[in-house]
Amino acid sequence: MKSLEIGIAYYKEGKFEEALKVFNQLIESEGPLPEHLHYRARIQSRLGALDQAIADFDALLQLEPYNTTFISDRAVVLHLLRRNEEAMQAFDQALNLDPQNPYRYSSRAYFKDRIGDLKGAIEDYERAIEMDPEDAVSLNNKGLVEEKLGYLGAARQSFSKSDRLTGYTPPEQRQPDNGNEQSLPGSDSQPKPEKAKPLTIRHVFAILNKLVTDKATRREFKNFIRSKIKGA
Repeated sequence: MKSLEIGIAYYKEGKFEEALKVFNQLIESEGPLPEHLHYRARIQSRLGALDQAIADFDALLQLEPYNTTFISDRAVVLHLLRRNEEAMQAFDQALNLDPQNPYRYSSRAYFKDRIGDLKGAIEDYERAIEMDPEDAVSLNNKGLVEEKLGYLGAARQSFSKSDRLTGYTPPEQRQPDNGNEQSLPGSDSQPKPEKAKPLTIRHVFAILNKLVTDKATRREFKNFIRSKIKGA
């Protein structure tokens, strides 16, 4: 097996330290080829070496300044470094260069959700869904944002559409809100949001790159969900 294939295999298996050694050797022996730099940048992101990852992404963009995948991946790392203004500029740039790709909208929507721009996130998710009505992940994520805003009726509709696309039937129906979009402050019936679990660098990067920006992976994800439901 060639070194590149070994490095990719380590990367896919989550053996990031082993993968990093392989790609360091490849870059040393063959030079900074875009594919090698891109894998190393992603690996370093998952290992928490964010400054080194940014350095590799900067080198990549010197080679291919209009590659929207490199730009979007770099934006994720900028966000993890809390350089959110630069991250937003990068997400905007990727979208401007690739405006017909719905996943540019959904990736920016996820970022907006993370920084608290919930209404902006919904707008971007709606644009992504308009371009790809079978995007179950964006529908589900849009529902989560709508719940945060208290738009419970809209959230139920988003979840329902996502469920239909994946073939999922919820075991329990959500309680009706009697037509009220938002729960009243102090009401006993007001839903208590679950405490969010902290996201690791690996989780954030994986979510954005595997479910948000890649159409083939989304298709695999939906097929996976369907297979699990059928086998339940």
